Amino acid sequence: MKPIFAVLLLCAGLAHAADEKLLGAAKAAEPTVIQTLKELVAIESGSANVAGLQRMADYAELRLKGMGAQVERLKATRGPGGPIVKATFTGKGRTKILLLAHMDTVYQEGILATQPLKQDGNRLYGPGIADDKGGIAVILHALEILTKAGWNDFAQITVLLNSDEEIGSTGSGELIAKVASEHDVVLSCEPNAAKERAKEESLLLGAAGTGLVTMEVLGKASHAGAAPDLGRNALIELSHQVLQTRDVAKGVPGTQLNWTSSSSGLVRNQIPEKAAAYGDMRLFVNNRDADALLAALRAKVAEGRLVPDTTTTITMNVNRPPYAADERAKELAKKAQAIYAELDGRRLMLVPGTGGGTDAGFASLSGKAIVLESFGLSGWGYHARDEYIEIDSIVPRLYLMTRMLMDLGKGP
Repeated sequence: MKPIFAVLLLCAGLAHAADEKLLGAAKAAEPTVIQTLKELVAIESGSANVAGLQRMADYAELRLKGMGAQVERLKATRGPGGPIVKATFTGKGRTKILLLAHMDTVYQEGILATQPLKQDGNRLYGPGIADDKGGIAVILHALEILTKAGWNDFAQITVLLNSDEEIGSTGSGELIAKVASEHDVVLSCEPNAAKERAKEESLLLGAAGTGLVTMEVLGKASHAGAAPDLGRNALIELSHQVLQTRDVAKGVPGTQLNWTSSSSGLVRNQIPEKAAAYGDMRLFVNNRDADALLAALRAKVAEGRLVPDTTTTITMNVNRPPYAADERAKELAKKAQAIYAELDGRRLMLVPGTGGGTDAGFASLSGKAIVLESFGLSGWGYHARDEYIEIDSIVPRLYLMTRMLMDLGKGP
């Protein structure tokens, strides 16, 4: 007996029987996906680990070339210098599709010594396994399934894997925006929240833009023991201004700001002349809201200082733009829900937004392509010491990706 959700969809004429060949291929691929995940996690690839990222690129290039793709290695315009992999498949259909994922993680070199890959029931743990090595695995195995089936009903499929997503894609964002503008559809493969957290697997309809806010205070140095009163303590003034501005973003719609790190002074026995704080900024609607936030911060600082004869300046660097699914993307998300329902009524939740940032923001900049996010595996513990994917998400996510590609390849 089918679940109520499936019965309702059938009555509405929305649900169809699963493509048994694709579903069978997805089920057969599950053990090899797990092996791929183990191989990917075994390569430590933090954003600054260029050698590790080169090994990730080698791995991806070998797999993609094995499926017949033309593969290029591109260089980031800024940052540590990790590679960008761009692979192109040419078909005989009408639609150009871009698949996005990233090879870098937030973890420092040597993390596997204390956080090794392990399996516990339905969970497979490992640094970066969900964010975003699971996304890479979905891309590789979905394309392998379709390649083996002889599918070529598409104009072009491009795979783009960057190495600096975790540090803002500062060296790859412009490339992502350009390549996305040359395609009809972009499927970005960040993870979706584990069912233990969200109850249902999902796709994402919105993600925050990101940026850095810097507060700098200039005071006056003096001897901390013999003449502290002759100095102007920049650290104390910085602390005052951080407290004074901590809630400013709450009054600026579409923004969020959290002061996250600071620095001051060089030696213990000197009143610090300089101090600085750095804030994580999120933009939920568009980058223009950053101007309003900057003005509000500067106005709050101008209301008064605690330490006389100090100067406080605030600057802002807007990085990744926000992502918001347009009506075309929402319609595509409904198609994804119908595909999920083919799996005996399995539900697919559409998440309105998150405070995290993704490269879907860059991909949607031109407005030309339909952009949809979170086609990766289900997991949790991103950026933490217990990151994992749910093994039982492998088959439905592979089925979703392969079915979606086949539908999209035919064109409207």
